[in-house]
Amino acid sequence: MTRPAPKTFHVKSFGCQMNAYDGARMAELLEGQGMAAASGEAADLVVLNTCHIREKAAEKVYSDIGRLKRADGSRPMIAVAGCVAQAEGAEIPRRAPAVDIVVGPQAYHNLPALVAEASQGRRALDTDMPVESKFAHLPRRRAQGASAFLTVQEGCDKFCTYCVVPYTRGAEVSRPWRQIIEEARALADAGAREITLLGQNVNAWEGEDEAGRAQGLDGLIRAIDRIPGIARIRYMTSHPNDMRDGLIAAHAEVASLMPFLHLPVQAGSDRILKAMNRSHTAEGYLRLIERVRAARPDIAISGDFIVGFPGETEADFAQTLALVEQVGHAQAFSFKYSPRPGTPAATMADQVPTAVMDERLQRLQALLSSQALAFNRASEGLVMPVLIERDGKKPGQRLGKSPWLQSVLVDNDVPHGTILDVAIISGGPNSLQGVAAAQKAA
Repeated sequence: MTRPAPKTFHVKSFGCQMNAYDGARMAELLEGQGMAAASGEAADLVVLNTCHIREKAAEKVYSDIGRLKRADGSRPMIAVAGCVAQAEGAEIPRRAPAVDIVVGPQAYHNLPALVAEASQGRRALDTDMPVESKFAHLPRRRAQGASAFLTVQEGCDKFCTYCVVPYTRGAEVSRPWRQIIEEARALADAGAREITLLGQNVNAWEGEDEAGRAQGLDGLIRAIDRIPGIARIRYMTSHPNDMRDGLIAAHAEVASLMPFLHLPVQAGSDRILKAMNRSHTAEGYLRLIERVRAARPDIAISGDFIVGFPGETEADFAQTLALVEQVGHAQAFSFKYSPRPGTPAATMADQVPTAVMDERLQRLQALLSSQALAFNRASEGLVMPVLIERDGKKPGQRLGKSPWLQSVLVDNDVPHGTILDVAIISGGPNSLQGVAAAQKAA
C-alpha cells in the first residue's frame, strides 16, 4: 500500500562519533530532498542510526522501534541504519515488522531512493558495501556549529576477536586527500572552528596529496592546519600499532593539534591482549605513551578498557589496574565484555561470570573516575582558551571545550565559536567552572 512521501524526518544516532557524523550526513541528504527536521515520533520518517558494538546497544534499537507508535495507533516511516542494519539485514523487519527501510553504513547515500521505494509500499533493503565510495554522492557540508566531525577513514583490518567492526564497516579504507580537504574547507566556510578527524583506526589513514606525495595522518593534519578559520584539530579513534613517528611529532609541531589523545589499550595483561588479537603488549603501549608525552608533555590521555574478556583472571585484571595507574587518564571509557555473534571471542571457553565482571568494572571505574577528577582539579587556577560551543542550562551561561576536551561552563554571553580565555575556578568529576579571564582581572 502506498503512503504519502515523508515531509519531515528525525535522525537518532547511537554509539560512536562516526555514527554522529553519519547521522548528520543523512540529515543533510534528507534536507536536500526538501524534507524538514522534526522531533521524535512526530516526524514522518524516523531514522535509527544504530551501533552493534555491545549487545545492549543493539537491543535498545528494537526497544526504540516499539516506542515509535503514536497515540492514534499510527507510526512514522521507520528506517534502521548503521551497524545493526549491516549485521542483521533482513532479519530486522522479520523481528520488527514496523520497519520500512534497512540501510547499512556504507549505503546510506541511497537513503532518498530507499524512502521513495518505501513510499510505494515496498520494504527497502540496502546493505551493500560498494567499491565506489559513498562520500562522492553526499552533498556539500552545511553549518554544524563551532565543532564538527569529519570522517577520513573507515573500516578495520585488525580483527580484534571481540569486535564486529570489520564485518559491519568493512576493510580499512582511506578517503582521498582532495575530498577530505574540500570537506574541511566547506566546514570552515560554514563556521566550524574545530574539526575532529574520525576513523575506526584514524591514524591508519594514508594517501597522496595534490603533488602525488605519500602522506600519513600527520600530513593531512598539517594541511588542515593551513585552512583559514580552523583553529583546532583533533582525531579519534587510534590504534597503538598505527601511532607513527610523524604523528607523534605533529603533537609537538602543529599548534592547532589539541593536546589530547584517545588511544585504546583495552587491557593490561599481555595474555589477554594476545587473546584479543590486539598485536601490542602492555609494555609497548606504556613506552608509546612515554614517547607521546615527551613530544607534548601536557597531553591528556584517554582510553578504552574491556573488563571480563573470556579467560580473564583476577591476576590479569590486576595488571589492567596497574597499567591505568601508570598511565594516568584524563578520561576513559570502560565496559563489560559483551559477546557479539560471529566474533571468535563469543565462542571462547572460560566466559567470565556477569557478577565477576560487574565487580571488576566497579573497581576499574572508581580508579578511572578518581584520575579524571584529579586531572580536572589540577586545572583550578589556570587560564585556558575555551571554544564556546553552545548555551549552558542557565541564562547567560555558555558551555565550551578546553584544549584537553574538558567541558567548561562560564557565565558569559559571547557568541558560539568564540575562543575565550577562561580562568578556571573549580574542577568537578565531569566539568570545569570558570569566569572570563578579563572579568577576573577586572
